[in-house]
Amino acid sequence: MTAESLMVPSGGATRVVADAALDLDISGMTCAACARRVERTLNKLDGASATVNYATERARVHGIGEADAAQAIARVEKAGYGAHVHDDSDDTWSKRATENRITSLRRRLVVSALLTVPLMDITIVLALVPGWRFPGWELVCVLAALPIVTWAAWPFHRATLRNLRHGSVSMDTLVSLGIAASFGWAVLSLLLGFGDTGDPGFWLGFGMTPAGASSIYLDVAAGMTTFQLAGRYFETRSRRKAGDVLGALGALAATHVRIRRGTTDRGDTVDVVEPIAALNAGNHVVVLPGETIPADGEVLEGNAAVDTSMMTGEPVPVEVSPGSAVTGGTVSTNGWLLLRASAVGANSQLAQMAALAERAQARKAGVQTLVDRITGYVVPAVITLAVIVTVVWTLSGTPFTRAFGIGISVLIIACPCALGLATPTALMVGIGRGARLGILIKGHDALEASGMISTVVLDKTGTLTTGRMSVHAVTATTSMPVHEVLRVAAAVERGSEHAVATAILAEAERRISDVPGASDFTTHPGLGVHARVDDHDVIVGSPAFMRECDVELTSVDAAIDAAVDGARTVVVVAIDACVVGVIEIADTIKSDAAEAVAALRSQGIRTVLLTGDSERAAHRIAAEAGIDEVHAGVRPAQKADVIRELQGGGTKVAMVGDGINDAVALAAADLGLAIATGTDIAMKSADIIVVRDDLFAVPEAIALARRTRRTIRWNLGWAFGYNLAALPIAAIGLLNPLIAAAAMSLSSVLVVSNSLRLQNVSLRRRS
Repeated sequence: MTAESLMVPSGGATRVVADAALDLDISGMTCAACARRVERTLNKLDGASATVNYATERARVHGIGEADAAQAIARVEKAGYGAHVHDDSDDTWSKRATENRITSLRRRLVVSALLTVPLMDITIVLALVPGWRFPGWELVCVLAALPIVTWAAWPFHRATLRNLRHGSVSMDTLVSLGIAASFGWAVLSLLLGFGDTGDPGFWLGFGMTPAGASSIYLDVAAGMTTFQLAGRYFETRSRRKAGDVLGALGALAATHVRIRRGTTDRGDTVDVVEPIAALNAGNHVVVLPGETIPADGEVLEGNAAVDTSMMTGEPVPVEVSPGSAVTGGTVSTNGWLLLRASAVGANSQLAQMAALAERAQARKAGVQTLVDRITGYVVPAVITLAVIVTVVWTLSGTPFTRAFGIGISVLIIACPCALGLATPTALMVGIGRGARLGILIKGHDALEASGMISTVVLDKTGTLTTGRMSVHAVTATTSMPVHEVLRVAAAVERGSEHAVATAILAEAERRISDVPGASDFTTHPGLGVHARVDDHDVIVGSPAFMRECDVELTSVDAAIDAAVDGARTVVVVAIDACVVGVIEIADTIKSDAAEAVAALRSQGIRTVLLTGDSERAAHRIAAEAGIDEVHAGVRPAQKADVIRELQGGGTKVAMVGDGINDAVALAAADLGLAIATGTDIAMKSADIIVVRDDLFAVPEAIALARRTRRTIRWNLGWAFGYNLAALPIAAIGLLNPLIAAAAMSLSSVLVVSNSLRLQNVSLRRRS
């Protein structure tokens, strides 16, 4: 039993909303029509609303409680399929069901192929060269074909019988009918003389078969079975591989953990290797070089380079030391670490990433719902069309043997299997690829919206900039050295927790070795700080504060004006009422911001900066990042209005933000992207969550979405185009059943293989 939940990458607790949902693994589905049938079956439960995804073989049922799970499973099994409550931590049942199916298909395919090849050689040669026929050759051919069309083709027949019991049809019905009809007609023709009129048979691609060659339908039945089994086998393997793209995220989690359980009487530490389920928040964990970090936490001791590529897509290891935050699923490459676990199990970032991606790919795209509805009508329509084509050809004077073959070709060639796989496989692989790149896509609608974006609106603080103040420049106005100005200012600011003080202290620690002590602190909130350093009165604060303290600023007016023009914060340092220097503080732009904006512009996307800061500060950041348009001085409540104004021009707008003041704008945009360092409410409002500290993920997400949309369009275009082109070719008698069976199987394999190419999507960075 699961529930829709909000992922909180910062390690906070999972929020669970009221809408509970039951996830079921489904086995036995062979086409999109099967998924539709299971969906209808589950929807008959009181208050249930089900969605079944054929590609993932998963059902999600909303509106029913845990007590109803047995009833839901019973309904599915009564419909002829297998069901099992999905367990995120144990996917053994679904994997075993798929592996059993693959093994069964492989076994049947091998037997079918080994019998079909000699059968085709014998029947074609003997059918085309009457002089080589021997007594009883027909019976030999029938006996060779019998295990192929019965045991090997049993998956198709079993699904057909199951469907007929419930008054429905599927793709398997078309295949089963084609195999049975071909074999039945061949047996009747060979053993009872039906259809042996002396007329030529059907077209083989190089000419018509000679009179008395009705046995060729044994080849059709056997060849059709082999081709269909081959197609189904490779399709199932490919779909499992597509699922593994996503499943690999959950597989990153550690299975065992080394927990520090205390010390011995002699003071030696006791580290115990236990199953991951034994780990609780607050436990101290030891990670050796090369081991996977088992949970989110904080480094207490040790230093290491941590490989985060499996979570963020970034190839360069991140150096961690005491105080650093680490994420479960990453790997300590070269160092020993002692951690304090902060988020474990379902609350860890890795678990929530996997759960979010799992739910996203389980949802259906709008186009897939339409496709499923279409395929529900295609199968009975194809059967009707095959009968009509056979009747029309027969009434037109064509020998029934040939008319019958044309009807079978129509029956087989029009199977819309590729149509049912076109969208879900592409979405599944696309969302899985995004998760491996540190881009969590909440659903198909986010992918679809991303592919149509023409304008990206970026918040400034925390998105384009680091959100941390830093020293931009230090200017000395007297003979005092610059480092001494910084040293005195740091001594005074040590007693403050203001962002400006933090920036000055960080710069002092970087540039000088010693910071003197200070006394007699007097803090003036929003203005500055007054203290004594080395028996001197020192004031550090804004120009306005200096004027209040009667400090003459004439000597630094030019420096102050230059800083203000650059939209930087000015901090003046005075000793004994005499100005000795000016420190300029600024929020720094992220190192990858300009590259990310350039990548967006290369994609033909207009960029807009949206911030509550001043015009000067906004235009400075925009100039550094290369942004096209600036909206400054915008209050949080007005940000959504700017989004709607941009949308009013007919453009599709994406909003990138990280704070509470961005939540409304994220929800108002066509696509909301939240940076993982942001607040919980921003995450809830976003459609895509970027879990790596890299703004380049924004153009990368859009590139992935566009590629996925192109793949879906190509898949659907091929599937529709294939059926539209093949049907008339078969109906006019230019496509024999054997070729039709091979073409239909290859069509499905081609669609799945094309979707798997999304595994390699990446956006090249500038060197």
